[in-house]
Amino acid sequence: MDVMPKWAEVVLVPLISLTLAAILSALVILAIGEDPVAAVKLMVNGALGSTYGWGYTLYYATNFMFTGLAVAVAFHARLFNIGGEGQAMLGGLGVALACLYVPWPHWSLALLGAIGMSALFGALWASVPAYLQAKRGSHIVITTIMFNFIAAAVLNYLLVNVMRPQGSMDPATARFPETVHLPTLHDLLAPIGIEFSKAAPANISLLVAMLACVLLWLLIWRTPIGYEIRAYGHSESAAKYAGISPVKITMIAMIISGALAGMMAINNVMGEAERLVLNATEGAGFIGIAVALMGRSHPFGVFLAAILFGFLYQGGAELALWTNIPRELIVVIQALVILFTGALDNMVRMPLERMFLMLRKERG
Repeated sequence: MDVMPKWAEVVLVPLISLTLAAILSALVILAIGEDPVAAVKLMVNGALGSTYGWGYTLYYATNFMFTGLAVAVAFHARLFNIGGEGQAMLGGLGVALACLYVPWPHWSLALLGAIGMSALFGALWASVPAYLQAKRGSHIVITTIMFNFIAAAVLNYLLVNVMRPQGSMDPATARFPETVHLPTLHDLLAPIGIEFSKAAPANISLLVAMLACVLLWLLIWRTPIGYEIRAYGHSESAAKYAGISPVKITMIAMIISGALAGMMAINNVMGEAERLVLNATEGAGFIGIAVALMGRSHPFGVFLAAILFGFLYQGGAELALWTNIPRELIVVIQALVILFTGALDNMVRMPLERMFLMLRKERG
């Protein structure tokens, strides 16, 4: 029987962890001679105080939802997929091929094609480390890290030597045709009378990411294969005794994980840049690890954690623009959030468990 109620596990532990991270962050800001209250106000206003700020916050959050879900599904099978960055890069290649070389008549069909191609390329890129882990015993952490560098090298070669338009000096593809440009939140909300910034990059990919959260929840908790993934993650020996194949679960979990990471490209490549450029992922694959940790590998938790990190990214950009606080300090704040919600989780959890155990004894 669990010592701590579910609501405390899902709400109280992350909330206390965030509070501790915020207190330490305030002390860091004080140490460099800035006002932490003013900094928080500027972050909130910059990220949430206008539809322009919300647009960027939700744009970043969309990226983190995809990569967070990718890491979460691997976590359920006790696999540490650190290759989200490379899988998202290859997903971008799939999106570029779908948008540049197929004459789509409408953006809706192009979106479906881009989702399929990005998921396929991401899944294929993740399947190789998965096979090496399942069949050869190669550690998934090492191989996925290596594949990030290989993906970056492959993409660099293709953009410089193969896909770059003739006469262009920029290592990027040509711009996608207008027929495949995705509608922004401004386009989606204008027909129902809601004004939203035209300049913000948030687009319909946000709805795709939210749908992915729902579908992944259904997969993990409402399907036989989801049960097998969770069973294997809880105990490999017990799962094998029950007839669950480790090779099958490793391959399936990593293929789903790679597909989700690859789908991030529909937001940053198709929705925002409208072409494939170098370094389009901007570290979102690694932020996905923190998002999955903070979200407890639950799709709803990943959704909330992604919005928090979207807020930190956009708010941090505003701090760097309007104050003397360096951009690197936002990395420190993110690191503190990761530290308290991931590495130091038991520092908060264990005292709470003792408290709830004492309360239960008193009532009994």
